[in-house]
Amino acid sequence: MTRKVLKFGGTSVANIERIEHVADVVAHRARNEGGGFAVVVSAMAGETNKLVGWTKEAAGDGLVGAEYDDEYDVVVSSGEQVTSGLLALALRKRGLRARSWLGWQLALRTDEAHGKARIKGFEGEGFAEAVDGGEIAVIAGFQGVDDNGRIATLGRGGSDTSAVAAAAALGASECAIYTDVDGVYTTDPRIVPKAQRMEKISYEEMLELASLGAKVLQTRCVELGMNNNVPIRVLSSFADPGDTHAGTLVCNEDEIVEKQVVSGIAYSRDEAKFTLLGLDDHPGVAAEIFARLADAGVNVDMIVQADARREGRQNMVFTAPDRDAELARRTLEDARSEIGFEELEVNRDVAKVSVVGVGMRSHTGVAKAMFQALSAKGINIAVIATSEIKISVLIDAAYTELAVRALHTAYGLDAE
Repeated sequence: MTRKVLKFGGTSVANIERIEHVADVVAHRARNEGGGFAVVVSAMAGETNKLVGWTKEAAGDGLVGAEYDDEYDVVVSSGEQVTSGLLALALRKRGLRARSWLGWQLALRTDEAHGKARIKGFEGEGFAEAVDGGEIAVIAGFQGVDDNGRIATLGRGGSDTSAVAAAAALGASECAIYTDVDGVYTTDPRIVPKAQRMEKISYEEMLELASLGAKVLQTRCVELGMNNNVPIRVLSSFADPGDTHAGTLVCNEDEIVEKQVVSGIAYSRDEAKFTLLGLDDHPGVAAEIFARLADAGVNVDMIVQADARREGRQNMVFTAPDRDAELARRTLEDARSEIGFEELEVNRDVAKVSVVGVGMRSHTGVAKAMFQALSAKGINIAVIATSEIKISVLIDAAYTELAVRALHTAYGLDAE
Protein backbone atom coordinates (compact mmCIF):
# COMPACT_ATOMS: atom_id res chain seq x y z
CA MET A 1 0.00 0.00 0.00
CA THR A 2 1.17 3.52 -0.84
CA ARG A 3 1.54 5.62 2.28
CA LYS A 4 1.83 9.38 2.51
CA VAL A 5 2.52 11.80 5.34
CA LEU A 6 1.10 15.34 5.34
CA LYS A 7 2.28 18.03 7.73
CA PHE A 8 0.53 21.31 8.59
CA GLY A 9 2.27 24.13 10.46
CA GLY A 10 0.98 26.66 12.98
CA THR A 11 -0.40 29.19 10.50
CA SER A 12 -2.22 26.37 8.70
CA VAL A 13 -4.06 25.38 11.90
CA ALA A 14 -4.24 28.83 13.50
CA ASN A 15 -7.92 28.58 14.42
CA ILE A 16 -10.98 26.35 13.97
CA GLU A 17 -11.69 27.80 10.53
CA ARG A 18 -8.17 26.92 9.36
CA ILE A 19 -8.42 23.44 10.92
CA GLU A 20 -11.68 22.89 9.01
CA HIS A 21 -9.86 23.84 5.81
CA VAL A 22 -7.04 21.42 6.60
CA ALA A 23 -9.64 18.70 7.18
CA ASP A 24 -11.07 19.44 3.71
CA VAL A 25 -7.59 19.14 2.16
CA VAL A 26 -6.87 15.84 3.91
CA ALA A 27 -10.34 14.44 3.12
CA HIS A 28 -10.00 15.34 -0.55
CA ARG A 29 -6.65 13.63 -0.85
CA ALA A 30 -7.71 10.55 1.11
CA ARG A 31 -10.80 10.04 -1.07
CA ASN A 32 -9.13 10.74 -4.41
CA GLU A 33 -5.70 9.18 -4.03
CA GLY A 34 -6.28 6.07 -1.98
CA GLY A 35 -3.60 4.51 0.19
CA GLY A 36 -2.80 5.26 3.81
CA PHE A 37 -2.41 8.72 5.30
CA ALA A 38 -0.77 10.12 8.40
CA VAL A 39 -1.08 13.82 9.23
CA VAL A 40 1.36 15.70 11.49
CA VAL A 41 0.25 18.99 13.03
CA SER A 42 1.88 21.86 14.90
CA ALA A 43 0.26 23.87 17.66
CA MET A 44 -1.97 26.77 16.65
CA ALA A 45 0.01 29.87 15.67
CA GLY A 46 1.21 31.70 18.77
CA GLU A 47 0.19 28.92 21.16
CA THR A 48 3.69 27.58 21.81
CA ASN A 49 5.01 31.07 22.60
CA LYS A 50 2.20 31.51 25.12
CA LEU A 51 3.00 28.17 26.76
CA VAL A 52 6.70 28.99 26.91
CA GLY A 53 5.86 32.26 28.65
CA TRP A 54 3.80 30.42 31.23
CA THR A 55 6.64 28.00 32.01
CA LYS A 56 9.03 30.88 32.59
CA GLU A 57 6.56 32.60 34.88
CA ALA A 58 5.94 29.42 36.85
CA ALA A 59 9.62 28.47 37.10
CA GLY A 60 10.74 31.93 38.21
CA ASP A 61 14.36 33.01 38.44
CA GLY A 62 15.28 30.17 40.78
CA LEU A 63 15.22 27.54 38.04
CA VAL A 64 18.07 28.29 35.67
CA GLY A 65 17.54 26.97 32.16
CA ALA A 66 13.86 26.18 32.64
CA GLU A 67 13.54 25.84 28.88
CA TYR A 68 15.44 22.56 29.13
CA ASP A 69 13.45 21.12 32.03
CA ASP A 70 11.35 17.99 31.53
CA GLU A 71 8.29 19.75 32.97
CA TYR A 72 8.81 22.51 30.40
CA ASP A 73 8.33 19.86 27.71
CA VAL A 74 5.15 18.59 29.35
CA VAL A 75 3.65 22.08 29.07
CA VAL A 76 4.84 23.25 25.66
CA SER A 77 3.98 19.96 23.93
CA SER A 78 0.32 20.33 24.89
CA GLY A 79 -0.37 22.74 22.01
CA GLU A 80 0.11 19.96 19.47
CA GLN A 81 -2.05 17.62 21.52
CA VAL A 82 -4.96 20.06 21.26
CA THR A 83 -4.53 20.53 17.51
CA SER A 84 -4.29 16.80 16.77
CA GLY A 85 -7.51 16.12 18.65
CA LEU A 86 -9.37 18.95 16.95
CA LEU A 87 -8.29 17.83 13.47
CA ALA A 88 -9.26 14.22 14.22
CA LEU A 89 -12.71 15.45 15.25
CA ALA A 90 -13.03 17.54 12.07
CA LEU A 91 -12.10 14.52 9.93
CA ARG A 92 -14.64 12.32 11.73
CA LYS A 93 -17.28 14.95 11.00
CA ARG A 94 -16.49 14.40 7.32
CA GLY A 95 -17.17 10.70 7.61
CA LEU A 96 -13.55 9.56 7.81
CA ARG A 97 -11.98 7.28 10.38
CA ALA A 98 -9.33 9.22 12.27
CA ARG A 99 -7.59 9.27 15.65
CA SER A 100 -4.91 11.33 17.30
CA TRP A 101 -1.48 9.94 18.21
CA LEU A 102 0.79 11.61 20.75
CA GLY A 103 4.56 11.25 20.83
CA TRP A 104 4.57 8.71 23.64
CA GLN A 105 1.86 6.62 21.90
CA LEU A 106 3.98 6.51 18.76
CA ALA A 107 7.07 5.78 20.86
CA LEU A 108 9.06 8.32 18.86
CA ARG A 109 12.26 7.78 20.85
CA THR A 110 14.51 10.74 21.63
CA ASP A 111 17.53 11.54 23.74
CA GLU A 112 17.12 13.41 27.05
CA ALA A 113 18.06 16.89 25.80
CA HIS A 114 14.74 18.44 26.80
CA GLY A 115 13.67 21.40 24.71
CA LYS A 116 16.00 20.38 21.86
CA ALA A 117 15.84 16.59 21.79
CA ARG A 118 17.06 14.56 18.82
CA ILE A 119 15.27 11.53 17.42
CA LYS A 120 16.84 8.13 18.12
CA GLY A 121 14.25 5.82 16.61
CA PHE A 122 10.61 5.00 15.98
CA GLU A 123 9.07 2.09 17.85
CA GLY A 124 5.30 2.66 17.54
CA GLU A 125 3.27 -0.56 17.63
CA GLY A 126 0.05 -0.64 15.66
CA PHE A 127 0.74 2.68 13.93
CA ALA A 128 1.50 1.30 10.45
CA GLU A 129 -1.31 -1.23 10.77
CA ALA A 130 -3.79 1.53 11.62
CA VAL A 131 -2.70 3.59 8.59
CA ASP A 132 -2.91 0.57 6.28
CA GLY A 133 -6.35 -0.21 7.69
CA GLY A 134 -7.71 3.11 6.40
CA GLU A 135 -7.53 5.11 9.61
CA ILE A 136 -6.04 8.58 9.26
CA ALA A 137 -3.41 8.97 11.96
CA VAL A 138 -3.29 12.55 13.21
CA ILE A 139 0.08 12.97 14.91
CA ALA A 140 0.98 15.63 17.45
CA GLY A 141 4.29 16.94 16.08
CA PHE A 142 7.27 18.42 17.91
CA GLN A 143 7.34 15.71 20.57
CA GLY A 144 8.70 12.28 21.46
CA VAL A 145 9.53 10.29 24.55
CA ASP A 146 12.93 9.73 26.15
CA ASP A 147 14.28 6.49 27.66
CA ASN A 148 12.81 7.44 31.04
CA GLY A 149 9.32 7.66 29.58
CA ARG A 150 9.26 11.47 29.80
CA ILE A 151 7.95 13.74 27.06
CA ALA A 152 10.74 15.47 25.13
CA THR A 153 10.27 18.24 22.58
CA LEU A 154 12.37 18.56 19.45
CA GLY A 155 13.06 22.29 19.37
CA ARG A 156 12.51 24.74 16.54
CA GLY A 157 11.10 23.09 13.41
CA GLY A 158 10.32 19.98 15.44
CA SER A 159 7.00 19.27 13.72
CA ASP A 160 8.69 19.17 10.31
CA THR A 161 11.23 16.75 11.75
CA SER A 162 8.43 14.64 13.29
CA ALA A 163 6.73 14.42 9.89
CA VAL A 164 9.84 13.22 8.06
CA ALA A 165 10.54 10.72 10.86
CA ALA A 166 7.01 9.35 10.54
CA ALA A 167 7.40 9.13 6.75
CA ALA A 168 10.66 7.22 7.16
CA ALA A 169 9.09 4.83 9.67
CA LEU A 170 6.13 4.17 7.36
CA GLY A 171 8.26 3.87 4.24
CA ALA A 172 6.04 6.61 2.80
CA SER A 173 6.33 7.56 -0.86
CA GLU A 174 6.37 11.24 0.09
CA CYS A 175 6.21 13.69 2.97
CA ALA A 176 4.18 16.77 2.05
CA ILE A 177 4.95 19.87 4.13
CA TYR A 178 2.03 22.29 3.90
CA THR A 179 3.01 25.84 4.78
CA ASP A 180 2.11 29.45 3.97
CA VAL A 181 4.01 29.46 0.66
CA ASP A 182 3.40 27.34 -2.44
CA GLY A 183 6.93 26.02 -2.81
CA VAL A 184 10.62 26.86 -2.66
CA TYR A 185 11.58 29.96 -4.65
CA THR A 186 14.87 31.01 -6.19
CA THR A 187 14.94 33.79 -3.59
CA ASP A 188 12.56 35.75 -1.37
CA PRO A 189 9.70 36.93 -3.65
CA ARG A 190 9.16 39.90 -1.33
CA ILE A 191 12.55 41.23 -2.43
CA VAL A 192 12.58 39.94 -6.00
CA PRO A 193 9.09 39.79 -7.56
CA LYS A 194 10.59 37.86 -10.50
CA ALA A 195 11.68 34.99 -8.24
CA GLN A 196 10.65 31.61 -9.63
CA ARG A 197 9.18 28.62 -7.86
CA MET A 198 11.41 25.59 -8.38
CA GLU A 199 9.78 22.32 -9.42
CA LYS A 200 12.62 20.32 -7.86
CA ILE A 201 15.61 21.02 -5.64
CA SER A 202 18.21 18.64 -4.27
CA TYR A 203 18.53 17.82 -0.59
CA GLU A 204 22.01 19.34 -0.55
CA GLU A 205 20.83 22.63 -2.04
CA MET A 206 17.84 22.81 0.30
CA LEU A 207 20.11 22.15 3.29
CA GLU A 208 22.38 25.01 2.29
CA LEU A 209 19.48 27.40 1.62
CA ALA A 210 17.81 26.50 4.93
CA SER A 211 21.02 27.00 6.90
CA LEU A 212 21.72 30.30 5.12
CA GLY A 213 18.45 32.02 5.91
CA ALA A 214 15.67 30.50 3.78
CA LYS A 215 12.67 29.96 6.08
CA VAL A 216 10.68 27.34 4.16
CA LEU A 217 12.13 24.19 5.76
CA GLN A 218 14.28 23.53 8.80
CA THR A 219 17.69 21.94 8.28
CA ARG A 220 17.00 18.97 10.59
CA CYS A 221 13.97 17.80 8.61
CA VAL A 222 15.84 18.09 5.28
CA GLU A 223 18.82 16.23 6.73
CA LEU A 224 16.54 13.47 8.03
CA GLY A 225 14.83 13.23 4.64
CA MET A 226 18.17 12.94 2.85
CA ASN A 227 19.50 10.30 5.25
CA ASN A 228 16.34 8.20 4.89
CA ASN A 229 15.67 8.95 1.22
CA VAL A 230 12.25 10.50 1.96
CA PRO A 231 11.07 12.88 -0.81
CA ILE A 232 9.72 16.12 0.72
CA ARG A 233 7.15 18.20 -1.15
CA VAL A 234 6.46 21.81 -0.13
CA LEU A 235 2.85 22.89 -0.75
CA SER A 236 0.54 25.74 0.23
CA SER A 237 -2.08 24.99 2.86
CA PHE A 238 -4.07 28.03 1.72
CA ALA A 239 -4.91 26.62 -1.71
CA ASP A 240 -8.29 25.06 -2.51
CA PRO A 241 -8.57 21.38 -1.46
CA GLY A 242 -8.77 20.24 -5.09
CA ASP A 243 -5.82 22.33 -6.28
CA THR A 244 -3.35 20.14 -8.23
CA HIS A 245 -0.46 22.59 -7.81
CA ALA A 246 2.71 20.49 -7.56
CA GLY A 247 4.69 22.74 -5.24
CA THR A 248 8.41 21.97 -4.94
CA LEU A 249 9.89 18.50 -4.54
CA VAL A 250 13.06 18.12 -2.45
CA CYS A 251 14.77 14.97 -3.69
CA ASN A 252 18.04 13.31 -4.68
CA GLU A 253 20.22 15.22 -7.11
CA ASP A 254 20.08 12.43 -9.72
CA GLU A 255 16.29 12.93 -10.03
CA ILE A 256 16.82 16.44 -11.41
CA VAL A 257 17.42 16.31 -15.16
CA GLU A 258 18.40 19.93 -15.82
CA LYS A 259 20.58 21.28 -13.04
CA GLN A 260 21.04 25.04 -12.68
CA VAL A 261 24.55 26.31 -12.02
CA VAL A 262 22.99 28.44 -9.28
CA SER A 263 19.59 27.39 -7.96
CA GLY A 264 18.91 30.05 -5.36
CA ILE A 265 20.00 33.18 -3.52
CA ALA A 266 19.71 33.25 0.28
CA TYR A 267 20.32 36.02 2.78
CA SER A 268 20.49 36.46 6.53
CA ARG A 269 20.39 39.70 8.50
CA ASP A 270 20.99 37.91 11.82
CA GLU A 271 24.75 38.37 11.58
CA ALA A 272 27.48 40.06 13.60
CA LYS A 273 31.13 40.43 12.57
CA PHE A 274 33.91 40.16 15.17
CA THR A 275 37.45 41.37 14.47
CA LEU A 276 40.28 40.46 16.85
CA LEU A 277 43.27 42.73 16.19
CA GLY A 278 46.84 42.15 17.38
CA LEU A 279 46.21 38.54 18.31
CA ASP A 280 49.12 36.50 19.64
CA ASP A 281 50.44 34.31 16.81
CA HIS A 282 51.12 30.88 18.30
CA PRO A 283 49.68 27.35 18.07
CA GLY A 284 46.47 26.90 20.02
CA VAL A 285 45.20 30.48 19.99
CA ALA A 286 42.34 29.69 17.60
CA ALA A 287 41.43 26.65 19.70
CA GLU A 288 41.31 28.86 22.80
CA ILE A 289 39.03 31.42 21.13
CA PHE A 290 36.51 29.05 19.64
CA ALA A 291 36.47 26.67 22.61
CA ARG A 292 35.42 29.55 24.86
CA LEU A 293 32.73 30.64 22.41
CA ALA A 294 31.47 27.06 22.07
CA ASP A 295 31.30 26.67 25.85
CA ALA A 296 29.22 29.86 25.95
CA GLY A 297 26.83 28.43 23.36
CA VAL A 298 27.84 30.77 20.54
CA ASN A 299 27.72 29.24 17.06
CA VAL A 300 30.51 30.60 14.84
CA ASP A 301 30.15 30.71 11.06
CA MET A 302 32.61 32.45 8.70
CA ILE A 303 36.26 32.61 9.82
CA VAL A 304 39.17 34.48 8.20
CA GLN A 305 42.70 34.73 9.62
CA ALA A 306 45.50 36.93 8.30
CA ASP A 307 48.93 38.17 9.41
CA ALA A 308 49.04 41.54 11.12
CA ARG A 309 51.59 44.17 10.19
CA ARG A 310 53.60 43.54 13.36
CA GLU A 311 55.67 40.39 13.53
CA GLY A 312 54.31 37.76 15.89
CA ARG A 313 50.77 39.13 15.63
CA GLN A 314 47.76 38.20 13.54
CA ASN A 315 44.20 39.40 12.97
CA MET A 316 41.13 37.19 12.97
CA VAL A 317 37.61 37.87 11.69
CA PHE A 318 34.59 35.65 12.27
CA THR A 319 30.80 35.89 12.29
CA ALA A 320 28.17 34.71 14.75
CA PRO A 321 24.40 35.22 15.06
CA ASP A 322 23.55 38.80 15.94
CA ARG A 323 21.35 37.59 18.80
CA ASP A 324 24.53 36.22 20.43
CA ALA A 325 26.65 39.31 19.76
CA GLU A 326 26.70 40.67 23.30
CA LEU A 327 27.32 37.22 24.81
CA ALA A 328 30.22 36.63 22.41
CA ARG A 329 31.69 40.06 23.12
CA ARG A 330 31.60 39.49 26.90
CA THR A 331 33.07 36.01 26.52
CA LEU A 332 36.04 37.32 24.55
CA GLU A 333 36.61 40.40 26.71
CA ASP A 334 36.57 38.30 29.88
CA ALA A 335 39.30 36.12 28.39
CA ARG A 336 41.39 38.93 26.85
CA SER A 337 44.49 38.17 28.92
CA GLU A 338 44.31 34.42 28.35
CA ILE A 339 43.70 34.74 24.59
CA GLY A 340 46.09 37.64 24.10
CA PHE A 341 44.60 40.26 21.76
CA GLU A 342 44.93 44.02 21.60
CA GLU A 343 41.53 45.12 20.34
CA LEU A 344 38.07 43.69 19.65
CA GLU A 345 35.74 45.28 17.10
CA VAL A 346 32.09 44.20 16.76
CA ASN A 347 29.97 45.22 13.76
CA ARG A 348 26.31 44.25 13.97
CA ASP A 349 25.22 46.14 10.87
CA VAL A 350 26.12 43.37 8.42
CA ALA A 351 24.31 40.72 6.37
CA LYS A 352 25.27 37.45 4.73
CA VAL A 353 24.26 36.83 1.11
CA SER A 354 24.82 33.43 -0.49
CA VAL A 355 24.48 31.76 -3.88
CA VAL A 356 23.73 28.02 -3.89
CA GLY A 357 23.74 25.41 -6.63
CA VAL A 358 24.95 21.87 -7.27
CA GLY A 359 26.02 23.03 -10.73
CA MET A 360 28.99 24.80 -9.13
CA ARG A 361 30.70 21.42 -8.93
CA SER A 362 31.15 21.27 -12.69
CA HIS A 363 31.08 24.91 -13.83
CA THR A 364 33.71 27.62 -13.55
CA GLY A 365 33.15 31.35 -13.27
CA VAL A 366 30.52 31.28 -10.54
CA ALA A 367 32.63 33.36 -8.13
CA LYS A 368 33.64 35.72 -10.92
CA ALA A 369 29.99 36.40 -11.80
CA MET A 370 29.15 37.02 -8.14
CA PHE A 371 31.95 39.45 -7.46
CA GLN A 372 31.43 41.32 -10.74
CA ALA A 373 27.69 41.73 -10.05
CA LEU A 374 28.34 43.10 -6.56
CA SER A 375 31.13 45.36 -7.77
CA ALA A 376 28.90 46.82 -10.47
CA LYS A 377 26.48 47.91 -7.73
CA GLY A 378 29.26 49.38 -5.56
CA ILE A 379 28.88 46.73 -2.87
CA ASN A 380 32.00 45.99 -0.83
CA ILE A 381 32.70 42.48 0.48
CA ALA A 382 34.01 42.07 4.03
CA VAL A 383 34.30 38.28 4.34
CA ILE A 384 34.04 35.36 1.89
CA ALA A 385 33.28 31.71 2.67
CA THR A 386 32.80 28.83 0.24
CA SER A 387 31.79 25.19 0.09
CA GLU A 388 31.37 22.78 -2.80
CA ILE A 389 27.93 24.15 -3.71
CA LYS A 390 27.79 27.65 -2.17
CA ILE A 391 29.56 30.99 -1.95
CA SER A 392 28.70 33.35 0.91
CA VAL A 393 29.77 36.97 1.35
CA LEU A 394 29.40 39.34 4.26
CA ILE A 395 28.32 42.87 3.27
CA ASP A 396 26.93 46.05 4.79
CA ALA A 397 23.33 45.34 5.81
CA ALA A 398 22.07 48.41 3.94
CA TYR A 399 22.92 46.71 0.64
CA THR A 400 21.19 43.37 1.34
CA GLU A 401 18.20 43.73 -0.98
CA LEU A 402 20.28 45.35 -3.73
CA ALA A 403 22.76 42.47 -3.58
CA VAL A 404 20.03 39.81 -3.70
CA ARG A 405 18.37 41.44 -6.73
CA ALA A 406 21.69 41.90 -8.54
CA LEU A 407 22.77 38.29 -8.03
CA HIS A 408 19.35 36.91 -8.95
CA THR A 409 19.60 38.71 -12.29
CA ALA A 410 23.29 37.90 -12.81
CA TYR A 411 22.65 34.13 -12.66
CA GLY A 412 19.63 34.28 -14.98
CA LEU A 413 17.06 33.40 -12.32
CA ASP A 414 14.56 36.19 -13.08
CA ALA A 415 11.25 34.85 -14.38
CA GLU A 416 10.39 36.03 -17.88
